[in-house]
Amino acid sequence: MEVPLTAVLFPGQGSQTPDMRSVVERVRPDLLELCLEELRLDPFERVSEGTHMAQPAIYCASLAGWSLVDEDEVGFMAGHSLGEFAALVAAGAMAELDGLRLVALRGKLMHRAKDGGMMAVGAPVEQASEFALRFGLHLANDNSPGQVVLSGDADKIDTACANAKDAGLRATRLKVSGAFHSPAMGAAAPELEKALGAIELNEPRVPVFSGVTAAPFDDIRTRLVEGLTSPVRWREIVLALRERGVTRFLEVGPGRVLAGLVRKTLDDVETEVVSAEAAHA
Repeated sequence: MEVPLTAVLFPGQGSQTPDMRSVVERVRPDLLELCLEELRLDPFERVSEGTHMAQPAIYCASLAGWSLVDEDEVGFMAGHSLGEFAALVAAGAMAELDGLRLVALRGKLMHRAKDGGMMAVGAPVEQASEFALRFGLHLANDNSPGQVVLSGDADKIDTACANAKDAGLRATRLKVSGAFHSPAMGAAAPELEKALGAIELNEPRVPVFSGVTAAPFDDIRTRLVEGLTSPVRWREIVLALRERGVTRFLEVGPGRVLAGLVRKTLDDVETEVVSAEAAHA
């Protein structure tokens, strides 16, 4: 029987679940200890406070999920925004400690850049992009053929949401306080770039796809910095992986958002989630 070519997916912001701390404590207690040592706090207990707490917690939960996967089965990896850091660590491109320090810094920088907002739009990317231009917004995530996220000034987001129905669109304002993946995050770039310049990077063991290019990472430092202000091309990543022969998509970490986006994009592939229950095995 032919073994399916598998891509492992690492989730991003918003994928947190109530049980993810217990999973990390059970499967990778060393990661929890690392958080307590490096951050001098438990981010899992303060996830609701914002990106500065959610990002390191999701990062650790994703690596805990990854530890349950047979590495020999994996042909490709991809992470959605924040998930790129966990994917690169899993692929051996950076150390776990460096990854934790980077996502903690990234979360703090993004948390500081407030006064923005985001909205989900149920429409193809072309239609959503035209709508965004009308209200001075930016494309933030191209998630699937029918799910796009826009980002920008909070007042403009409110206005766009109020006018979406008249434009024949389904829209929902997201519960975030920043205009992520837009030029508003530009102020965070220099500090993240400096931190990335101070760590050692290796060639990934398997190709890891970048959300900026929808292709395997070429210049890791540059792409991770660009990811702050560039849209996440997730739909294109999924299509590109399928073109490479991937027929099985395995989501690790908390939640199951990415598996759902894959199913909305492709109908001829298998999707699986490394669930919390699997951690009991």
